[in-house]
Amino acid sequence: MNNLFIEYRDPLFGIIVFFVLVFVIALFSYWWGRFKAKDDHKHLDRFLNQFKSPPSEMELKELISSSKISSKSWLLLADLYSQNGEYEKSIEIYYELLSHINEDVSKKDILFLLGKTYFKAGFLQRSQNVFLEILKANPRTPQALHYLLLIYEHLKDYKSALGVLEPLDELGEDVKSDKIYLEVILLLNDYTMDESEKTHKLLSLYKEHRRLTYLIFEYLFRKNPKLAWQNLDQSQCSRVSDLLWNLSQDKIDFDIISQNVYLRELFSAKGYVALEEKSSTFEFDLLINLKKSDYKGATLTFEYICKQCKQIYPFAFHRCPSCHAIDSVLSEPIISREYSEKNNSFQ
Repeated sequence: MNNLFIEYRDPLFGIIVFFVLVFVIALFSYWWGRFKAKDDHKHLDRFLNQFKSPPSEMELKELISSSKISSKSWLLLADLYSQNGEYEKSIEIYYELLSHINEDVSKKDILFLLGKTYFKAGFLQRSQNVFLEILKANPRTPQALHYLLLIYEHLKDYKSALGVLEPLDELGEDVKSDKIYLEVILLLNDYTMDESEKTHKLLSLYKEHRRLTYLIFEYLFRKNPKLAWQNLDQSQCSRVSDLLWNLSQDKIDFDIISQNVYLRELFSAKGYVALEEKSSTFEFDLLINLKKSDYKGATLTFEYICKQCKQIYPFAFHRCPSCHAIDSVLSEPIISREYSEKNNSFQ
């Protein structure tokens, strides 16, 4: 008995007991955490199982009015539907939430999300009405004004779009790019103006601001290639490489080409000239070498990247469809098989 008492008073014994207790508490905490996580997952699964198939309008009304799920959770679900392209369900949720407003989500926020979803779904008139409703109650809402500008632009109501820039400017928003862009678009869509006058006005805007290179030279190379070559900033050639690649041989200024390395490489790859034996651009270099071996079954196509959001598109754009940035397009060459219109087939 005395020996046991002595062992108990031994400091080493106390340390062992301490570590045993720490181990037991840690083990208990671990298994309790596992149990809680499993219980939380079950609760989440029960919630998600309700939406394996989209709920009907009546089911939505019942679920939202029951207040069993927070408004913020409904907003996350609506956003998920919107991201998956199920705009109708997303819109239904917003409408139901608007009729059951609570303190943690404001009517203005839900209206904004509703208008944004209508815009993404292509219901421009409905989207316009929603944003005008927001601005009626909250005139100092730049996000709503930005979307209203985009709506007017899509509706080709460029004068109304320009009108939106004034309140945005008063709110301290940077509208310089939008203003120049809309002025150029208005000019391009003015069919009463003489083509020569339009061309010179476009060049004047380009020289003044040095913006919208792709938009302006897309028009100039189509209407007046000679003037386009004379005024193209040659440091911007790579940005308009697809426009240059698709020019017919009679629209080429060979004197200008001979003075620019990038242009010599591009048109040597095209086969219009043989001024370069190689290129630092892989696609050009490959085509130059293929042409040396007399292979004519390859050409270039292009994809288009927004330098702001890095989204890639198979078509050129002047305002990014994703982030709405202006003059952010970059054309990237891609090697592809040559298509023969004569034989209606790929070579």
